[in-house]
Amino acid sequence: MISFKGYHNGREGGGRFVRIALFVIISLTSHFSSLSCFAQFNTDRLVMIGRSALYYEDYVLSIQYFNQAISAKPYLFDPWYFRAVAKYYLDDFEGAEGDCGEAIRRNPYVIGIYELRGLCRIQQKNFTGAISDYDTALRYDPENLNLWHNRALCRIQQKDYDHALADLDTMSIRWSKNARVYAMRAEVYLQKKDTTQSINALDKSLELDAYNGNTWAQRSIISLARDEWKEAEGYLDKAIHLLPKEAGLYINRALARFNQNNLRGAMSDYDLALDFEPNNFLGHYNRGLLRAQVGDDNRAITDFDFVLKLEPDNLMALYNRALLLENTGNPKAAIRDYSKVIEQYPNFWTGLQQRASCYRKLGMTKQAEADEFRILKAQIDKRYGKQPRLSKKQMRKRSDEDIEKYNQLAVADEDDMQHDYQSEYRGRVQNRKVGMDYMPMYVLSTVKQTNAVRSYVAYDRQVDSLNRQLPKHLQLFIVAGNSSIADPTPYMRVDSTSVVACWLKAFCQWQADSLDVPLRTANLIDQLTQAISQSSANAYLYYDRGNAYVQCLDFAAAIDDYTRAIAIDGNLAEAWYNRGLAYLAQKRQAEGINDLSKAGELGLYTAYSIIKRQRK
Repeated sequence: MISFKGYHNGREGGGRFVRIALFVIISLTSHFSSLSCFAQFNTDRLVMIGRSALYYEDYVLSIQYFNQAISAKPYLFDPWYFRAVAKYYLDDFEGAEGDCGEAIRRNPYVIGIYELRGLCRIQQKNFTGAISDYDTALRYDPENLNLWHNRALCRIQQKDYDHALADLDTMSIRWSKNARVYAMRAEVYLQKKDTTQSINALDKSLELDAYNGNTWAQRSIISLARDEWKEAEGYLDKAIHLLPKEAGLYINRALARFNQNNLRGAMSDYDLALDFEPNNFLGHYNRGLLRAQVGDDNRAITDFDFVLKLEPDNLMALYNRALLLENTGNPKAAIRDYSKVIEQYPNFWTGLQQRASCYRKLGMTKQAEADEFRILKAQIDKRYGKQPRLSKKQMRKRSDEDIEKYNQLAVADEDDMQHDYQSEYRGRVQNRKVGMDYMPMYVLSTVKQTNAVRSYVAYDRQVDSLNRQLPKHLQLFIVAGNSSIADPTPYMRVDSTSVVACWLKAFCQWQADSLDVPLRTANLIDQLTQAISQSSANAYLYYDRGNAYVQCLDFAAAIDDYTRAIAIDGNLAEAWYNRGLAYLAQKRQAEGINDLSKAGELGLYTAYSIIKRQRK
C-alpha cells in the first residue's frame, strides 16, 4: 500500500476438397490460437520478471522488461503502472506521473495508481493535482486511512488549514485511536499560531503513542519558542532516546542547555550532532561561537573555517574568524577577513576599529589612521574594539544578515514542517555521482558493443550492405564510443564515395592530433553534412553532428539535429540524453528533464542522477 506519513506510503460442404479445406482452416485457427496464448504467456512472464527485478531493487533492468511488455501489448495497464513504480524508485517523478496517466487511461478503477500519481505530484509540489487524485481514490475506497492522511497533508502544504482541519475531524471520528491524526492537528494549529490547541493535540497524540520521537520533537519546538528551556530539554531527551541519530535534535538541545548555562552539555551536544551530520552548518557555527566564548580560539577557528567552506560569503563567520585570528596573533589574516566584511558593510564601525587595531600591530599607521578617521567623523558613541559577551537572551535566525548580530547563536529559520513520505519507493542509481558529460558519438568499429541493460542494436542498411562485401574479420559495427579502426583504407577501396566512407573519413580526421580542436570540429561537421546529403535517413549521422555542434556550444543547432535523429529512431537513447543536456544548457529545465527521463527509460541510467540533481 502506498502512503506517506507526516514529518517525517491477457461449411460445411460436400466432397473431399471441402473436408481438406475445413481441416486447413481448423489447423490455422488452432495455430493462431496457440500463438496468441504463447504471446500472452510471454507478456505475463515479462511483467512477472520485471516485478521480480523491482523486488530486488534492479529498477533500470525492470524498466527494460516493462518496455517489452508495453511494446507487445500497449493496452494492458499493469506494465505501465509497474514501470511508473520503477521510475518513482529512481526519482523520475515526471516520467512516473506520465506512466500513471497511461495506466489510468487503460484502467481507471485501480486505487493504487491514483495513490502513486499523487505521490509523484507531491514530489513536484503539485499539491492541487495530488488532492485531485486522492479525491478520486476516496470515491472508490472511502475507508482508506492513508488516502485521508495524504490528502490532509497536501492541504497543510497548501496552507488550506480549514479544509485540513475538516479532514482531520473526520479522521479523528473514524480512527480515534490513531496518534498521527492528533499530531497532524497539532501541526495545523501551530501553523495558525494557536499554541494552546497545538499543545492539547500533541498531549493527546503522546497519550496514544508515547514512542513517536517526532511528536516529542514537535512538542519541544513550542517550549523553545516560549523560552521554556528546562521543559524543552526534557522533551528533547525523550525525542533523542527514540531518534538517537537525528542531528537537529542535539542542536536544539544544545540551545536549551546553553540558555541554562550548561555550556559543557551544550558543547557535548554540538559534538554529537556533528558526529552524525558532519556538514551541519548550525552545528559548526554555534560550536565555533561557544568555543570562542570559553577561550578555545584555535578550535573555534577550525569550526569557522568549515562554515566558510560551506558558505564562502558568510559575513558573520568571516567576522568571527577575523576576531579569533586577531586574538591568536595573526593580524594579517584578520585584516583579510575584516576587509571582506567592511566591503559589504562600509559603516560597520566595530569592524573598522578592529581592522585599525590590526594595522597598528603591523606598523601600518597610515591605513590605521584612515579607518580611525572614518570612525571619528561618524561621531558614534559606542564602545569599539571590545567583543561583547555572548548574550543568552539574543539569538538570530540563520537568514538574518545583520552584521551587528555577529556574536549571537544562530537558529534554523522557521520553515514548513518536513514530511517524510511513507513509501516503499526508494532509488539507488540516482544517488551515484555522475558528470554532466554528453554521450559519445556513434562511430564505426570492428569490435561489437554489448550492454548488460540495453538490448538496443545499432543498425544501418548501408553499413550492412558494405559488410556483405567484406571478409568477416573486417566486419563493421556501429558503436557509441571510440573507433577501433586505425586504417580506413580497406573500406575506402570498396567505395570511396559512399556514406560509410564519409563517416569513416570524418572520424579519422577527428581523431587526428595534428589539428587543433576548433578546426577538427569544423572538418567533422563538413564531413558529416556531406554524409547526410547522401543518406538523410541515418539517425546516427544527425546525432554525431549534434555532438559536434555541442563542441562549438551551438546548442540550438545541436538540439535540431538530435530532434531529427529521434524522429528517425525513437529508441536512440543517447539522442534523448544529449538533447536533454542541451536543453539544460539553455536553461530549459522541464524539457531537459523530460528527455532525460526518456533516456533513462531506454536504459541510460545515469540520466536519473542528473534528474535528481536538477531537482535540488
